[in-house]
Amino acid sequence: MTPLQIGILGFLLLLILLAASMPVAFTMAIVGFIGFAIIVTVQGASGMMTGELYETFSSHSLTVIPLFVFMGQIAFHAGISRRLFDAAYHWLGHLPGGLAMSTVGACTGFGAICGSGPATAATMASVAIPEMKRYKYASELSCGSVAAGGSLGMLIPPSVVFIVYAILTEESVGDLFIAGIIPGLLIAVLFCGMIFIRCKLNPALGPAGPATSWKSKFISLGGVSETIILFIAVIGGMFAGFFTPTEAAAIGAAGSLIIAAVRKKLTIKMLTRAIQETVRTSCMVMIIVTGAVIFGRFLAITNIPTELASSLAALPLPGWMVMGMIILFYLIAGSFIDALALIMLTIPIFYPVVMELGYDPIWFGVIIVVVTQMGVITPPVGVNVYVVSGIERDVPLQTIFRGSMPFLFALILSAVLLMLMPQLCTFLPNLFKVVPQ
Repeated sequence: MTPLQIGILGFLLLLILLAASMPVAFTMAIVGFIGFAIIVTVQGASGMMTGELYETFSSHSLTVIPLFVFMGQIAFHAGISRRLFDAAYHWLGHLPGGLAMSTVGACTGFGAICGSGPATAATMASVAIPEMKRYKYASELSCGSVAAGGSLGMLIPPSVVFIVYAILTEESVGDLFIAGIIPGLLIAVLFCGMIFIRCKLNPALGPAGPATSWKSKFISLGGVSETIILFIAVIGGMFAGFFTPTEAAAIGAAGSLIIAAVRKKLTIKMLTRAIQETVRTSCMVMIIVTGAVIFGRFLAITNIPTELASSLAALPLPGWMVMGMIILFYLIAGSFIDALALIMLTIPIFYPVVMELGYDPIWFGVIIVVVTQMGVITPPVGVNVYVVSGIERDVPLQTIFRGSMPFLFALILSAVLLMLMPQLCTFLPNLFKVVPQ
């Protein structure tokens, strides 16, 4: 058999093992090792796997993952998420669906110091849903807004998904972070607009809360100050070129510890829990990255990415149609495979195609994250929906999925806008060149 045929068989084996519910990281590593051994030698495959394991876990660039995850964990335990929601409620709570819009606003703010979609959804579910219950919000709107709003943690910098994409494509982490700001705010606005229209048409979904005075509104902004300080320290420092993304992650982690100490929330128990969650999440991400890299090395020697790029580029179709097919693939596959695993599995295949077609790699990274955001709220995977369901056990799973579906249309609209106006993604990275990692 030719390497190309072995590559195709390897990919089919990968799909079969994934369908059998085998862990994604180990599936990619096993298929990659076996395929590499068949094409080269067992000794060559062993050397490749050993080298990739060492290189991945000793990589300086991966340091940003545990540091940003740790920053988010400390911020959560320090009560920053609660103060973000309270501030958003003071400004938006008096509008129809105001609490749901406040939830989206708080998710946007917390995403700026968390970097994980499921973590953002879990945090805001425990904070926002009890308040929406108190004001008689429909379960589908309250739970749906948390699940969808949590997905913003994947796009608003710092984002773990962007970090992994940058590692796989050797693009700038800082440029990707900055590129996600405008699209993230755009999606948050679209989410809020959709909530307002739905509640205006059907007030029973989300009754307007009591109005608050202007004095209370401005006092509540004090709860946002910590998030703003952390965001400016991390992202602003990269904008200004004061430090690299890795250094920014360290500063963000140290800043969150200082804020927790000032708030008198920094205890041994809290610090232990934050470290445990950080280690668990970081190890999960790094093991998946290792599996993806091993599988990527196997794909590279089969020439599948090169052949696919040449074939798609040679199609008698305009580039935007080819890109549309790639995005449609991500939209469908994202409903069945975890977003992070999907990106690591497919980037070695589609990235050369995108480069062959002449598209901006930073823009492509943002588009892919936006499209995979749809997967975290759609069945059957819908990881954010399952996270919310695990916290709100009295709400049926189908109710949460039903409440998330209207947000899907807002995400589709945002993807269309980003395709029509790529400057929304590339404007800030072109304006501010970030210090390389």
